[in-house]
Amino acid sequence: MSLKKKICVVGSGNWGSTIAKIVGHNVVKYNEQFESQVSMWVFEEMIDGKKLTEIINETHENVKYLPNHKLPTNVIAIPDVVEAAKDADILIFVIPHQFITRICEQLVGNIKATAFGLSLIKGFLPVPGGGIELISHAINKKLNIPIAVLMGANLAPEVADEKFCETTIGAASLENGNVLRDIIQTEYFRVVVVNDVEAVEMCGALKNIVACGAGFVDGLGYGDNTKAAVIRLGLMEMIKFAELFYPGSKLSTFFESCGVADLITTCYGGRNRRVSEAFVKSKKSIAELEKEMLNGQQLQGPATAEEVNFMLKAKGIEDKFPLFTAIHRICLGELSPEQMVDCIRNHPEHM
Repeated sequence: MSLKKKICVVGSGNWGSTIAKIVGHNVVKYNEQFESQVSMWVFEEMIDGKKLTEIINETHENVKYLPNHKLPTNVIAIPDVVEAAKDADILIFVIPHQFITRICEQLVGNIKATAFGLSLIKGFLPVPGGGIELISHAINKKLNIPIAVLMGANLAPEVADEKFCETTIGAASLENGNVLRDIIQTEYFRVVVVNDVEAVEMCGALKNIVACGAGFVDGLGYGDNTKAAVIRLGLMEMIKFAELFYPGSKLSTFFESCGVADLITTCYGGRNRRVSEAFVKSKKSIAELEKEMLNGQQLQGPATAEEVNFMLKAKGIEDKFPLFTAIHRICLGELSPEQMVDCIRNHPEHM
C-alpha cells in the first residue's frame, strides 16, 4: 500500500489554477512523498461549445481563468468534486468564499478520515442569525479534518508568471505545515510557516476592505500620501479587530506576508482596489462593475465589509472602527466616497 500523499485542488479560478501549476510540479520533484497525479476540481462551464474540463485535459491550459499558462500534464481536471476529492490525503481549497458551504456539504462522508486541508480562501462566512465565522473553522466543523491556511501578497497573475513573492502558511500542526510548505514552495514562491492560524486568515479577509478604501482614494484622485494613510489606519483597525474577536493573535503575524505585505499589494493592485476606483469614477453600482470587469469572478471586499459591520454593530463599536464602517457605508451608497476623507481626517488615531 502506497504511503504517498495524494493531493486535490478544490477550485480552478486564476488562483486555483496557479496553485495547481505549482503543486503539479512539486509532486514530481518530491515523488517519494506525493502521488504524481493531482486532481483539480473544475466547476464545469461551456467555452465555445466545449467543456472546460475537456479543454484543460487536452490543452493543459485553463483558457478562461489562466490563459497563456501551461499546467503540468499530471494535473487532471475533474468536474465532480466528490470524484476529485475522494482519495485525497490533502485538500487545497481555492474557491470564492460564497461557495465553500455547498462544496463541504457535498464532501461530508466522501473524503478520507485521515485527510487534512489547506484553505486559500479570503473572506468570512456569515453565520445564520448574524455574525461571522472564519472559513477554516467552518471547513473543520463540516469535514472534521485539520485545516491550515495560506495567505500572502500573492496576486495570481504575478505568481503564475513566476515573479518572486512570499506567502504565509498558518498551521496549528507544524508537521502538517511543513508538508504543505513542500507542496507549495518554489524558488519564486517562498513560504513561512507560523502557528497563528486565526490571525493569518483574518488578515486575508480584512485587507480586502481596506483595498476598497484605497480604490476610493484613487478614484477621487487624492494620491499616494492619502492612500498611505488609508493603509496605515486600515492596518491599525485590522490589529484591533483581531485583539477583540480573536484574542491570542500574535502582533508579529501582521508583519508577515499575510499581513502588511498583502495589505500593501492589494491596495495597489488587485480587483477590490480596481473596481472601487471605477465605482467612484463611473458612478455605476458595485454589482454592475463586477459583471463588467471581473470575467465571472466575485469581489470580496464589499461582502466582507458587510459581514464585519454586522459584528461591530452587534457590539456597538462601529465608532471604534471608522474606516471599516465608512467603507461599508460607501459600498451601500449611504455615504459618498468624498466623505471617506473626513473619516480619515477625524480618525481616533488623530485625536
